[in-house]
Order: sequence, then C-alpha cells, then structure tokens
Amino acid sequence: MLKQLIRRYENASFMVERRFNAMLRETMSGELTADQYSVMRFIQDRGRCTSSELSDLFCVGKSSITAIITRLSDKKLIRRIPDEKDRRVTYLSLTEEGEALTNRIGQMIHELLSKYLQHFDASEAEAFIRTYEKLARMLEER
Repeated sequence: MLKQLIRRYENASFMVERRFNAMLRETMSGELTADQYSVMRFIQDRGRCTSSELSDLFCVGKSSITAIITRLSDKKLIRRIPDEKDRRVTYLSLTEEGEALTNRIGQMIHELLSKYLQHFDASEAEAFIRTYEKLARMLEER
C-alpha cells in the first residue's frame, strides 16, 4: 500500500511541478527564472534576509545563491545592505522595482492557480493545503 501511495505521489508531483513550472515560465515571459522569483518572494515575505538563509532554504550551495543574487542585483531588483555591527553580514532586501515586479508576478500566479483551484470545493482545498503544508513542515524539520 505504501509503495503504491509513493508511486502515486511521485507521478502527481512530477506532473504538477513540470506543468506548473512551464506555465510559470510562460507567465513570467523571460523576466525572471522560477528560482529568482522564489528568492524575491522569500525576501518580500521576510523583509530582509541573508544569502546563508537563502542557501539553507533552497538546499543549494552558497555559490548558486550568489549567482542568483548577483543577477537580481544587476537588474536593480534587490539591494545589499551591510550589517551595521558585523561587517561580515550582508542583508538582502527588495528595491521598489523588485517589490513591484514580485507583486505583479504574484498576481499573475494567483490568476493562473485560481483557474485550477476553483475546481475544488472549500473543504477539499483546505484539506489539500493543510496536508501539503504538513509535508512541507516535515521536510523542513529534516
């Protein structure tokens, strides 16, 4: 039974991820990559963060995060803010342009996902999200 559930999860997860990422790329029309948007969304939610926090969150090396941060900084979408007390620490925050772009893409994603989530009744949607969040918490605690 568990093996069958895992296979069903793999199949559904693969399909949702592939299709959603393809639609997301189309929606963002080359302005950002999915990883760049995810970084900007995290910074927007937190207000500011460090590259180490991003590296931990995305489970990638610091060099990968540095490359994303550099591209976003070059596009004037994020700014680097040195810590006043510890010169080794640099915070990242969104610029006004970055904030506006994150909001605009977030709205497009909202509209995109709404087309699919409207096919769930309220209790199905709540159960789905609650279960998915539980899986996310368990993976994060790992």
